[in-house]
Amino acid sequence: MGGLDGRTALVTGAGRGIGRAEALLLAAEGAHVTVNDVDLGEARAVVDEITAAGGSGRADDHDISTWDGAGAAIAGVVDDGGNLDVLVNNAGILRDAMSFSMTEDQWTDVIRVHLAGHAACAHFAGAHWRERAKAGEEVTGRIVNTASESGLYGLVGQVNYAAAKAGIASMTVVLARELAKYGVTVNAIAPRARTRMTETVLGALLPEEGAFDEWDPANIAPVVAWLASDAAADVTGQVFVVNGDKVHRMSGWHRTGRIDNGGRAFTPDELAARADELFGDESRGLPPMGFGE
Repeated sequence: MGGLDGRTALVTGAGRGIGRAEALLLAAEGAHVTVNDVDLGEARAVVDEITAAGGSGRADDHDISTWDGAGAAIAGVVDDGGNLDVLVNNAGILRDAMSFSMTEDQWTDVIRVHLAGHAACAHFAGAHWRERAKAGEEVTGRIVNTASESGLYGLVGQVNYAAAKAGIASMTVVLARELAKYGVTVNAIAPRARTRMTETVLGALLPEEGAFDEWDPANIAPVVAWLASDAAADVTGQVFVVNGDKVHRMSGWHRTGRIDNGGRAFTPDELAARADELFGDESRGLPPMGFGE
């Protein structure tokens, strides 16, 4: 018996890397998994792995970065399995460049695949669950989004990617608020792993034989399987950084300083005079990156 027995799941961008590992584990936990990837051959290869291990899956190659594609992908899951229970938004690309060198296509493509792809799939999944809830069904829907530490801290050379991932982190909280009354939880992970998107940076970081590989994409999947299960039914609107053997729960923007002017708007000179009070002991410069253990 697995923690996801009888559930149906859709994992986007699951032909390789993190998405593949997520699809394999969700299937091992008992879910019927739709493996979505624009490369149908890679999607089918993952389905072959699932079935060879005794699981159940199907391949899908719709482009989820468009509403038509996302709607068709969700509809395919429902037509095949009767319902959608779990949506894992994983699909993504990189088009890194400094902001002053970035092309319009580099900006648009990343925003389209990451931010629009998450929004489109969540739109159709949310509509599906709302309809079921209004019909009197008990819904236990799950959305797991994929953010990034680049979106949380702002990595140089990734203004497009960071903007999309920051949007996904905020979108996660909004979706969690909107869908809670329909029995749906929405959370996000910010994974660190060796994939096609990170192989130029992490490709050389291979473990010694027999040692734990902290960059293995398979390390990410258990957190997704947990969030997709009944065991995390009370977890929603959260963002987790996942790397190796560590899971970090993140918190969003919060007030760190305040000044008030007694019912009258500040002048620029007054703000300058009270800046020390506003910042206190904290830096007025760039915020810390936040990486580390």
